[in-house]
Amino acid sequence: MAKNRYVGEYPVIGIRPTIDGRRGPLKVRESLEDQTMAMAQAAKKLFEENIRYSNGEPVKVIIADTTIGRVPEAAACAAKFKKENVDITLTVTPCWCYGSETMDMDPMTIKGVWGFNGTERPGAVYLASVLATHAQKGLPAFGIYGHEVQNLDEVTDIPGDVREKLLRFARAAVAVATMRGKSYLQIGSMCMGIGGSIIDQDFIQDYLGMRVESVDEVEIIRRMTEGIYDEAEFQKALAWTKEHCKEGWDKNPDFVKASPEKKAEAWEFTVKMYCIIKDLMNGNPNLPEGREEEMVGHNAIAGGFQGQRQWTDFYPNCDYPEALLNSSFDYSGAREPYILATENDVLNGLGMLFMKLLTNRAQIFADVRTFWSPEATKRASGYELTGAAKENGGFIHLINSGAACLDACGECVDEKGNAVMKQWWDVTAEDIEKMTRATDWPSADFGYFRGGGFSSHYITRAEMPATMIRLNLVKGLGPVLQIAEGWTVKLPDEVTEVLMKRTDYTWPCTWFTPRCDGVEGSPFCSAYDVMNNWGANHGAISYGHVGADLITLCSMLRIPVCMHNVPGKDVFRPAAWNAFGMDKEGQDYRACAAYGPMYKNIRG
Repeated sequence: MAKNRYVGEYPVIGIRPTIDGRRGPLKVRESLEDQTMAMAQAAKKLFEENIRYSNGEPVKVIIADTTIGRVPEAAACAAKFKKENVDITLTVTPCWCYGSETMDMDPMTIKGVWGFNGTERPGAVYLASVLATHAQKGLPAFGIYGHEVQNLDEVTDIPGDVREKLLRFARAAVAVATMRGKSYLQIGSMCMGIGGSIIDQDFIQDYLGMRVESVDEVEIIRRMTEGIYDEAEFQKALAWTKEHCKEGWDKNPDFVKASPEKKAEAWEFTVKMYCIIKDLMNGNPNLPEGREEEMVGHNAIAGGFQGQRQWTDFYPNCDYPEALLNSSFDYSGAREPYILATENDVLNGLGMLFMKLLTNRAQIFADVRTFWSPEATKRASGYELTGAAKENGGFIHLINSGAACLDACGECVDEKGNAVMKQWWDVTAEDIEKMTRATDWPSADFGYFRGGGFSSHYITRAEMPATMIRLNLVKGLGPVLQIAEGWTVKLPDEVTEVLMKRTDYTWPCTWFTPRCDGVEGSPFCSAYDVMNNWGANHGAISYGHVGADLITLCSMLRIPVCMHNVPGKDVFRPAAWNAFGMDKEGQDYRACAAYGPMYKNIRG
């Protein structure tokens, strides 16, 4: 599909077919070779057909050269996997094997074990034995075991429950391993006293295996002033912007309104910002000769822009670059979304990154701004809530200038006609036209942005499944994640107009209601309780219900989940978590504390 924009190869999944090592006159091992390798091939096919890297390519999967029955074969497999950049291993078997002799002993691989549920050979017994050994050695592994007994000749028929766990493990593991060695690029620093913009380099290094790169915002001015950008790209982007990004209304009083000439200058400025920030993140070989240092970029998989106040009091704001970088397209057509957090809220940016890598879709950055109860909605607008918003006790207003992707307008549809935010490689020219038509660009609110510029504005006019998360750092505890699955809410236009006039109606607007349980004392009793228990002012929002994948991903990173509404049957963590108590939430906290951050063993 697209070129890998990051330095280094994408992570590879390695399949380890383990087997009963006994030979002798009854040829035990020989009788199992075909079934064992067939399981490995079935897993490989499943992953290749369903898991993609962020650039759209199918995941690379390799299988050990032989089945693994004894230590020398395990060592040969490890040697091959090291050469092939394997970060993720799945051990598969239909039979008994020698656990500690055949297991993956690499402390840095993400491990899963699939034991076939059959009666002819005890694959489940090996699974239980090797998972116990993994726990004993401090090497957590995910255990995968089907609910229904299968015949031995059905090893390639992967049941639905096994398929779901295999894919959840692979999606999360590929996301985790993709982050390794990449950078978070902060442009600027702390913003308006927002805690999420106080960057914690130790957290990013120890938990995510990433580094922090930092440049001052003045670097953008330097590159503009000295012409350190691709002029041809800038002209193409500017022409596209003039054609597709229609200017919205100007709410500012006449005495501070910018002239048409000043607005034209602001458009050129913000389009150059877009090009330069993209270059800062991942480099650009087409910069002017003599600018080889700037060509390389920072290998950033995510970034943030401070903006307020020093920048936006003097220069046009960064709303256009943030909104468009986070979208699934630009002047060049459909392309892999970037992650750029407004106000340099690194914790929200990292939440967006988690979900982008899990879904390959554009992400929304928003304030978790206002809770609207059914009563308040009726009082303000005369409208009585229906559907999911009524069932869950109201809705939450998600709104912020800046980094909400344009995909969230809800104008694109799938093959069944349902509103969708598509995986980026499925976005068509028609989709791009719909999204740009649904968005206008009002002049920036002078009260917030004295330097001028433009803010994206659209209304999410569709009901779509959505997941809102927040990554928080708590002193004495460390990182925790909150997850709220729910739906975007489609309100009548006249109701939206009434409610939006009570806030800043030049910004993108999404109404969201979480899936609630009505249990008194629960953080999910109602939409109000979700907002009241939210850990910060911002949220990262993705299309789809991806909470279960996030829980699996967080267990790999050793980040406990402190609040979620994912059904218990979908919670999938390493088997060793079961040794840390009977309550799933307490298990997670205790296991994450015991194992510690994933990269603590490789600190410099």
